Amino acid sequence: MNKSILVLAFCFLLNLAHAQNNDSIWVVSNYTKIERQIPMRDGIRLFTTIYIPKDTTEKHPFLMTRTPYSCNPYGEDKFSAFWKSHLMMPYLREGYILVTQDVRGAWMSEGEYMDIRPFIADKKSTKETDEASDSYDTVDWLLKNIPNNNGKVGVFGVSYPGFYSTMAAASNHPAIVAVSPQAPVTNWFIGDDAHHNGAFFLMDNFNFYSAMGFGFGLPRPQPMNSKAKSKASGFPVNDNYKFYLEAGTLSNIAKVVGDSVHFWKQMYDHPNYDEWWKVRDARNATKNLAPAMLWVGGLFDAEDNWGTWHSYQSAESNNPGKAFNKIVIGPWSHGQWQGNNVTQLGNICFGSNTAAWYQQNIEFPFFNYYLKNKGDISQMAEATIFVSGENAWRNFKQWPPAEKEDKSLFLQPNGGLDWKQPIAKSGSTEYISDPAKPVPYTEDVHLWRTTSYMTDDQRFAERRTDVVTFKTEELTEDLTVTGVIKANLFTSISTTDADFVVKVIDVFPDKFSYNDSVYADKSSQKRYPMGAYEMLVKGEIMRGRYRNSFEQPEPFVPNKVELVGFNIGDVAHTFKKGHRVMVQIQSSWFPLVDRNPQKFVNIYTATENDFQKATIHIYHDKKHPSSIILPVLHSPGVTEK
Repeated sequence: MNKSILVLAFCFLLNLAHAQNNDSIWVVSNYTKIERQIPMRDGIRLFTTIYIPKDTTEKHPFLMTRTPYSCNPYGEDKFSAFWKSHLMMPYLREGYILVTQDVRGAWMSEGEYMDIRPFIADKKSTKETDEASDSYDTVDWLLKNIPNNNGKVGVFGVSYPGFYSTMAAASNHPAIVAVSPQAPVTNWFIGDDAHHNGAFFLMDNFNFYSAMGFGFGLPRPQPMNSKAKSKASGFPVNDNYKFYLEAGTLSNIAKVVGDSVHFWKQMYDHPNYDEWWKVRDARNATKNLAPAMLWVGGLFDAEDNWGTWHSYQSAESNNPGKAFNKIVIGPWSHGQWQGNNVTQLGNICFGSNTAAWYQQNIEFPFFNYYLKNKGDISQMAEATIFVSGENAWRNFKQWPPAEKEDKSLFLQPNGGLDWKQPIAKSGSTEYISDPAKPVPYTEDVHLWRTTSYMTDDQRFAERRTDVVTFKTEELTEDLTVTGVIKANLFTSISTTDADFVVKVIDVFPDKFSYNDSVYADKSSQKRYPMGAYEMLVKGEIMRGRYRNSFEQPEPFVPNKVELVGFNIGDVAHTFKKGHRVMVQIQSSWFPLVDRNPQKFVNIYTATENDFQKATIHIYHDKKHPSSIILPVLHSPGVTEK
């Protein structure tokens, strides 16, 4: 190849690179990046990256995220790849000052890291700090030290940064005028991440804290720009079911994690919902909120679904008459609304790019209105909710909607499910729960926990003898449910403890065609057979010992009939005409959740000898009418076009 051809080839590649990086060139050309150690009131300094527009023709607002996941890349000459994010580019083009901060004790920030650091409402001195005070001090410094700002600050973040967003709102700094906690970590015992109704979410906890997963929570002797290292070296097998089953008890898992992760040990030391857990409930910080609040989450978020709904509701009740406290829930997995082309989750398609619609119609207009006085959001609904099944956005004046009616679907003999109460004088369905052979959470073999299990086909579970199934006849009209689904199970067990997993499922018609609905991905080369598909709409677990109190667990009296009632969670779904409603009940959900020994012992210190089979009866007779309570919507609300 001669020199001229080499030159032409080089020029071509150079031009191609320029074409592909127009946004990156624009960002670098129009922004200056600086890094600062911002002092807090107690003298601790927090590492902060600040991207400042070079434009001085107008004053610019701040948009801040505080995170334990690092504000890398470190170095003022190294720019974060904002241009790869369709979500962030509109803010950059609009001239926002973007701020990201390593929270106290994380990465390059000084101080001691603490998981879900408790909120201190009434601080007595500068020595009493929390994430709210760190947010306040950061904003105060930014206003005084970053030139050409307009005095307004917005805060947002997903998951753990969502928790820090809640705390920033609670700081009540007058410059913080708009906050959007998205899938915010809220309560790690009742419903988010670490536990659901007291049941330990084994896989997520291990992946999050163990060096075999993210290495999160490992100690660091000093501020550092890379993750702490561990001696552990990965999973021995690419099968999470096999790995966790062979690992055995939670005490064995603790040995694998080791002694270095402080929060792991603390969770083991607080097996019940005591004061240690209660002060770590982020809802404690939702009183007297001054900023406009936009809570965002996903119907199928496997991590912090509970926190979004309940933080919004807590802010509603704690701030009566608040001008702007709204919620948006889409058909998303954890953080999926930040994606580019989000049209489906697993095998279930939603008929449109739901993330783009949210970004263009909700989030960007929200911040632009409050931070730049641009646009009009007066028509934004109190609750903007995507109703899966019918695949439409709906606007509601409140959540749950005033038009919904809680109606009981009663379990029936022979696997039936009906609005009528059972009339038999006696009757129950029996299954045997064996901790040695727990029910898997998905039919596939995986190493990491999937996001799509939230809409997965449940036929694999229906075929097991330790899962009992109840279903309606084919629906003669659409059935829309909007609000909290509840379970009321009359049960007896042969042992002193058990878990109860209840799954509400949409059963598709047997002859469901790819052309019948947007459920099926007609463009995919790997089409999934949707006929008779059993779509998980909502599932939740209840650790039986907490059926009466999370603070004071109680053993079951063997073979005594008791009521186990609990919330399965908020939903927005339409069961279409011709579909069926199904309920599955089981006592393990592995390795999503740790195995209950089915003996009333401290599960965190239980031995292999404590694990035993349990015979479980679910009653459905006149005296013991087990039911699922559905929030049936009588008025469809307003559909977004």
